[in-house]
Amino acid sequence: MNAVNQEPKVVRILLVDDHPLVRDGLRARLEASPHLHVVAEAGSSEEAIEQAGECQPDLVLMDVNMRGGSGIEATARLTQLHPGVNVLILSMHDKPEYVSQAMQAGARGYVLKDAPGKDIVLAIETVMGGGIYYSAALARQLASPAAPSDQLTAREHEVLKHIAAGQSNKQIARDLDLSVRTVETHRLNIKRKLGIEGQAELIRFAVQRAGTD
Repeated sequence: MNAVNQEPKVVRILLVDDHPLVRDGLRARLEASPHLHVVAEAGSSEEAIEQAGECQPDLVLMDVNMRGGSGIEATARLTQLHPGVNVLILSMHDKPEYVSQAMQAGARGYVLKDAPGKDIVLAIETVMGGGIYYSAALARQLASPAAPSDQLTAREHEVLKHIAAGQSNKQIARDLDLSVRTVETHRLNIKRKLGIEGQAELIRFAVQRAGTD
């Protein structure tokens, strides 16, 4: 009985890519893991929105460039219509602006299509566990040597580590025994000191920093 309880929960996945052969390869790669189940596929942004409403997936694996609309725009619509659905971007594009736009749209991670199959599975598990995931190669490329983190206080470094883990202000406040307002202030101070503007850029820096510690 205990062994059964320890089995990972099945993750219902919607694959979104405008190339059927790519979807076939992804399906085979994912379903090699017993707890990953592809419940539907979509070849366009509009079809992705429709399928998400019908099959109620736990996670959407979303391409960026598709005929008839951007995957990033579809991510923004999906996260607005179905806030309980996690979106993981799987793309051939490694430009920082794509990553930033995807995170601002509500994506929980960004994986490159040439990543090993085990990395995609790890990304799904990380996102479903409440974290945020970037491909290792992408995180290295995005690393910004111009961001001086030595200005941060010890408490701000702690907050940064929790941000990297994908925690909300409320979760960080509980774990560090702080008020939510204090955590918000720490976030603002971190962004000011590092010259960071948006939340997506802050999360990206936090994840990169965690990967180098």
